[in-house]
Amino acid sequence: MKILYLLLFLGITSIFAQTNLDQEFIDIEPKLIEWRRHFHEYPELSNQEFKTAEKIAKHLKSLGLEVQTEVAITGVVGILKGDLPGKVVALRADIDALPVTEDSDLPFKSTVKTTFLGKETGVAHACGHDGHTAILMAVAEVLSKHKDKIKGTVKFIFQPAEEGPPPGEEGGAKLMIKEGVLENPKVDVIFGLHLRSMVEAGQIHYKPGGAMAAVERFVINVKGKQAHGAAPWLGVDPIVISAKIIDGLQTIISRESKLINEAAVITVGKVTSGVRFNIIPETAELIGTVRTLDPDMKALILKRMTEMTETIAKAYGGEATISFRNQTAIVYNNHDLVKQMLPSLKTAAGDDKVVQIKAETIGEDFSYFQEKVPGFYFYLGGMRKDNLEPHPHHTPSFYIDESGLLLGVKALTQMTLDYLNY
Repeated sequence: MKILYLLLFLGITSIFAQTNLDQEFIDIEPKLIEWRRHFHEYPELSNQEFKTAEKIAKHLKSLGLEVQTEVAITGVVGILKGDLPGKVVALRADIDALPVTEDSDLPFKSTVKTTFLGKETGVAHACGHDGHTAILMAVAEVLSKHKDKIKGTVKFIFQPAEEGPPPGEEGGAKLMIKEGVLENPKVDVIFGLHLRSMVEAGQIHYKPGGAMAAVERFVINVKGKQAHGAAPWLGVDPIVISAKIIDGLQTIISRESKLINEAAVITVGKVTSGVRFNIIPETAELIGTVRTLDPDMKALILKRMTEMTETIAKAYGGEATISFRNQTAIVYNNHDLVKQMLPSLKTAAGDDKVVQIKAETIGEDFSYFQEKVPGFYFYLGGMRKDNLEPHPHHTPSFYIDESGLLLGVKALTQMTLDYLNY
C-alpha cells in the first residue's frame, strides 16, 4: 500500500509539473473572491436562483464546456470532456441562500429582502454556498485549460435548493437525480465540500463512513376526548398522552439504540394543543426530527417510534398516529474512495492539515448522490482570522474567511486529476 501511495504521489507531482497549476491557482484567486462576493451580495432562495444560474452558465460557456441549464428548475451542469477516454467524475456545489437577515459590516453585505412563508425577511448566504459556487467555477476554469491531460470527463453540478425546496415544490439533489444528472455520461464517483466557519482556514476535515445524518421530519397526531378542565375524569387528555410519548421516545435513544456504534437523536421541536386554560382539548400535534448515522439504527428507531406512539396513546385511552418525511439520507463516504483520495487532499493541504473527525448530526442532501454512486464529502475550513468569535451557520453573523477558499479549488482539482489519471 505504501508503494502504491508513493507511485500515486509521484504521478501527481508529475501532473502538477506538466500543467503548472500552482501558478494557475495564484492567478485564479482574485476571480474566485470576486465571484464569491458577487453571489454573497445578490443571494437567491431555493428554486429561485435564476440570476445565480445565469452567471454560472455564462462562465461555463465561456470556457467551452457543454452546458445544461434549468436542471431541477434552476440548476446548471457543465461537462468537460478530456482528450483521452476514461471515467467520469462529478463535482457538486450548492447555490441557494437562506431566509436570514445578514448582520455584518461587509462592503458586499446582502441587503436583499423577500417574503418567505408569509413573513418579511432578508436573504443571505449564511451557510457558505456562495463560496462553494465560486470554488467550483474556479475549478472548472483551471481544468478546462488542460483537456489534453484529462483521461475521462468532469461533470460540474451546480445544485439548487440544498436547503430544501419551498413547500409543495420538488427540488434539490433528489430532483436533479430524477432528471438524470448522474447519467449521459454516467457518473462513476462524486466529490463535494462544505465550508465551515468553526474550522480553521487551511484545514480539511473528513470522516469515512457515516459523516452526516439522515434527517427525518415526523408528525404525531394525538386524539383524546374533550372535557372541562375541572373534571378530567370525563375526558381523555391528549396533552398528558403527548407528554408520555415525548418521554417514551427518548428511551429509544437512551435504552435501545447502540450509541457506541453511531450517534442518534430524537427531538420534538413543536407541540400544539388546546385553546383555553380550563378546557381539556380533543387533539394535540407533535412535530420533530430524527437524526441517524447508521441505516440499521435508523430502521430500528423509526419502527420503535411508531410502536411506542400507538401503544402509549392506547394505554391512556386515546389514539395516536405518526408519519415521517425524509429530508436527507446519510452522508456516507465510501471507505475505499476515502482511502484512495486522502493522498490527494494531503497533497493539496499538507499532511498535518487533513484531520479525521467524528460524525455530525446535521444533514446534507449530497447524500442522495451518494446513494447512487460512491462519493466523498468533506469540510473546508473558513474560520475567521481576525481573532473575533466565529459564528455558526444559519445565523445573521455567519462569516467565512476568504483566505480558505483557494484550498477548496486545489483540493477538488487535485482529486479530479488523480482519480481520472491514476
